[in-house]
Amino acid sequence: MPTKPFLAGRQEFAAVYGVPGTLITQWLGRGILNYDRAVIISGSPYWLMSFVRDFEKIAPRRKEMDRKVLQQFIAEQEPGAWTESVDEVPPLLGLQETTQLFGLSSQQTMSAAVRKGGFVAPDYSLSGSPIWLLDTLINVGAPMMQAKARTVPWAVNPQVEAALRQRRYTGPGSVIVPRGLAAKRP
Repeated sequence: MPTKPFLAGRQEFAAVYGVPGTLITQWLGRGILNYDRAVIISGSPYWLMSFVRDFEKIAPRRKEMDRKVLQQFIAEQEPGAWTESVDEVPPLLGLQETTQLFGLSSQQTMSAAVRKGGFVAPDYSLSGSPIWLLDTLINVGAPMMQAKARTVPWAVNPQVEAALRQRRYTGPGSVIVPRGLAAKRP
């Protein structure tokens, strides 16, 4: 099984620096922060924790990092590994990608299974969202759901699996969809 990298969503990034989550969005808008050291999962960015840790050196004059909060997030993600490049990150899936992987007609089916506790536990819970390693879903999630399913086959779509493994997945969740004022701009 691939090594699980330490990651941070917007909420974790903000907590490490003791700022409101909206400030992370502002930093993105001002170009102080970008997505180069982030993976996009279900349309949201998740930065490498190594980048979050080093951000105070990259963007001086920002809030100082709270090392205790950083260590808490690391402890929650153990066993894990520090990675320096998004190329080192194994395929990760949120609800949108998992819905596609299993060929479900709607994300509600996936969300309901997770909410009821009837689905394999996520490898991460970041910024309020469940995230799984692809191998967790293939090796644990699919057999578990197939064994107890009555109406949904929970069959893995081989094309989606291949696209995720080859880093060429372009389906739902693969990009950040603009919201608010950004969505209204031409």
